[in-house]
Amino acid sequence: MMRFLLLFSRQGKLRLQKWFTPLTDREKKKIIRDMITMVIPRVPRSCNFLHWRDMKIVYKRYASLYFCCGLDDQDNELLGLEVLHRYVELLDKYFGNVCELDIIFNFEKAYFILDEFLMGGEVQETSKLTVAQSMEESDLLQETMEEYVNKPTF
Repeated sequence: MMRFLLLFSRQGKLRLQKWFTPLTDREKKKIIRDMITMVIPRVPRSCNFLHWRDMKIVYKRYASLYFCCGLDDQDNELLGLEVLHRYVELLDKYFGNVCELDIIFNFEKAYFILDEFLMGGEVQETSKLTVAQSMEESDLLQETMEEYVNKPTF
């Protein structure tokens, strides 16, 4: 089971965080700080897996963003790497070549895509088409509600 998923920039700025296990704010901040200080300085061609405490840390850099997740010790690291890659593919499909600014200015969409894909630290939906269809339906609903709210009432 995935315990957390973090997205941070090369400068160490946290862009997205999702926690699948209950932790205090102090523990979360400590984990975030540790992940940033461990992952960013690593050599680009080094292994994408780390052992930290009782977890396996899996990370992957895409452009200027690091996608990092913490897995239980008995979980498969390659599966974790595949989950990160699938999430990037889903973001690419929705945003069209996703970049850091897309995550910054549309973080609610990035969280929605993540929630459609993962639930409770486990993969909920493996089909990219199903997640994309869900996103389209959500956008359509949002547009319809905005039109309805902005419509003058007489």
